[in-house]
Amino acid sequence: MAAEIVNPRSDANTGNEGTDEPFDPVFALHRGGKMAVQATVPIRDKDDLSLAYTPGVAKVCTAIAEQPELVDDYTWKSNVVAVVTDGTAVLGLGDIGPEASLPVMEGKAILFKQFGGVDAVPLALSTTDVDEIVDTVVRLAPSFGGINLEDISAPRCFEIERKLQERLDIPVFHDDQHGTAVVTLAALKNAAKLSGRELGELRGVISGAGAAGVAIAKFLLEAGLGDVAVTDRKGIVSRDREDLTAVKRELAEITNKAGLSGTLEDALAGADFYVGVSGGTVPEPAVASMAPGAFVFAMANPNPEVHPDIAAKYAAVVATGRSDYPNQINNVLAFPGIFAGALQVRASRITEGMKIAAADAIADVVGDELAAGYVIPSPFDERVATAVTAAVAAAARAEGVARR
Repeated sequence: MAAEIVNPRSDANTGNEGTDEPFDPVFALHRGGKMAVQATVPIRDKDDLSLAYTPGVAKVCTAIAEQPELVDDYTWKSNVVAVVTDGTAVLGLGDIGPEASLPVMEGKAILFKQFGGVDAVPLALSTTDVDEIVDTVVRLAPSFGGINLEDISAPRCFEIERKLQERLDIPVFHDDQHGTAVVTLAALKNAAKLSGRELGELRGVISGAGAAGVAIAKFLLEAGLGDVAVTDRKGIVSRDREDLTAVKRELAEITNKAGLSGTLEDALAGADFYVGVSGGTVPEPAVASMAPGAFVFAMANPNPEVHPDIAAKYAAVVATGRSDYPNQINNVLAFPGIFAGALQVRASRITEGMKIAAADAIADVVGDELAAGYVIPSPFDERVATAVTAAVAAAARAEGVARR
């Protein structure tokens, strides 16, 4: 059933009194959008105008024409990211189109600014064609220091990201994949530390073989995880299945070393951790069948795949995607600092090493306060973005992708 909208255009939604319509704080907050452009230099008189615009600006334009790299010093490019979507996989809303996606993209942009000090511009594109999206972003790229892909459906998102990374020499990052993976790794590392185990000792299960599930699986293995099985609606992604897409066939080659087959419930038996990025509900007996001291990261919003109260009966550590329970797996812990660090050193791309450095930095913020209810810091912990920025910048320099 469609969500009820109570006269979103009424004066009541601006907070004005004198109407019988109920007040809706959501529409009130969004009226007119959530962001605006603000000048960083004053224009008080003709002298300011001549410096900021003509004739003074011609000197800067000429200098950049002669030395293109100066664009990073004399424009906002070095600190601005394009938040690009086609509106096909928005939050839990699905394919709602570019216009309807704009409130989310604006939200992403203000999170970049609030948590990472990075300017961001929402770009909702009126095409779902892979090559058209890629060509459009490539043509727009001279104005930006990085590209954040957002809410683009799988498997198209994988191809779009790959093609853009091949054609551009600025960071391209699909946050639905990699931001989720980075924060998941940070939480898993601390959960393992709390239980006195290493990642290499753990066998996990990820439900959901979309953008997030695929990226999390690959990233955890890259970071040294022992084994992981990924499940989709038809069961465990395994080599013996003949119905796999190209992306899932690749996934089957690197996951499920135990050779499991069957359902999600089969995979969970004896598993050390569960990561849910699929929605739906995991039966309580399946959760009970996991190994003693297991971890349950049920990240679907607003309804986790395993209710935290049920998970707590069997798991040593419970995390969700919600802010009203401990251990929120929230991408805002990662993407602002990742881009801030990459832009700070003018990195040509974001590497696996930079993402692992980000995960380590997030995990390290918890420090000596590590506990079952605190394996991941709050998004409002001011130490997070600073730590991630520094770690990513250092990793970029170490991996040879920094240009300053």
